Amino acid sequence: MITMPSHLEIHDDRFAKLVHPMSTLDVIAEGFTWTEGPVWFGDHGCLLFSDIPSQRIMRWSEAEGVSVFRAGSCFNNGNTRDRQGRLVGCRHGARDVVRTEFDGAVTVLASAFDGKRLNSPNDVVVSSDGAVWFTDPTYGILSNFEGYRREPEQANRNVYRLSPDGALSVVVSDFTQPNGLCFSPDETTLYISESGSSHADAVPSVIRQFAVEGDALRERAPFAEIDTGLPDGMRCDVRGNLWSSAADGVHCFGKDGTLLGKILIPQVVSNLCFGGPDGQRMYITATRSVYRVFVDVGGAEPWTRPND
Repeated sequence: MITMPSHLEIHDDRFAKLVHPMSTLDVIAEGFTWTEGPVWFGDHGCLLFSDIPSQRIMRWSEAEGVSVFRAGSCFNNGNTRDRQGRLVGCRHGARDVVRTEFDGAVTVLASAFDGKRLNSPNDVVVSSDGAVWFTDPTYGILSNFEGYRREPEQANRNVYRLSPDGALSVVVSDFTQPNGLCFSPDETTLYISESGSSHADAVPSVIRQFAVEGDALRERAPFAEIDTGLPDGMRCDVRGNLWSSAADGVHCFGKDGTLLGKILIPQVVSNLCFGGPDGQRMYITATRSVYRVFVDVGGAEPWTRPND
């Protein structure tokens, strides 16, 4: 019988094939206030992540350690890359979604809908057709801790799609607080976290799933429920398993929604991504620290794989 390390919790035999008994859980960066938005830049051999309350985007590499990528980030939260390799992020302070150009200039992609300011864009993904999909809860305007306290102008906490031609549309409008989101490897399904159970009008800590039908979404049955804390950021691997953040670590679900196992983390997890030189390192942002662990599968996002 193979003994797994204490940070791995197996709930289904399928999970044993996605991890390794000799893997270690390493802290690669620490001393932050609230880390979020990890995104791997294999072409630069580095990880970028947000320290939201400190208004910084940080950079980590194996060779150089931790440095500041961008100061004065305007409470930047979630990050991703577009298919040209540019950084796309969500800023709580400016209440917008922005893209960093190759020359370092910052372009605002979306800041208002129907003549009213967005709430506080939280997490973002870019599909292969160039469309930008993002969630817009109110976390960044609830206090001055990770944004600026304001009253919401949008009646709903929407999920948006920004088409390649710049048209912004609402694709889901009935979330209490939409949060992390990611596509299945074939982009036929979009998973979105419902993190509204932290509010008085509590709802289950559920991950919802939607069939992608062109520029619209059609809801399917709920995908999975988080048993500890709230779902936040998440990623799919190349086999279609979904890895979601939770209060006790990272939860891995099979394509059928079955909980396969957990990577246990001693801090509340906010987000995660795949990367590393072999594409099989998971980087986990968790409260004050960033963790790294080997997983025996690569991420679905193309830039997480070697040579992409």
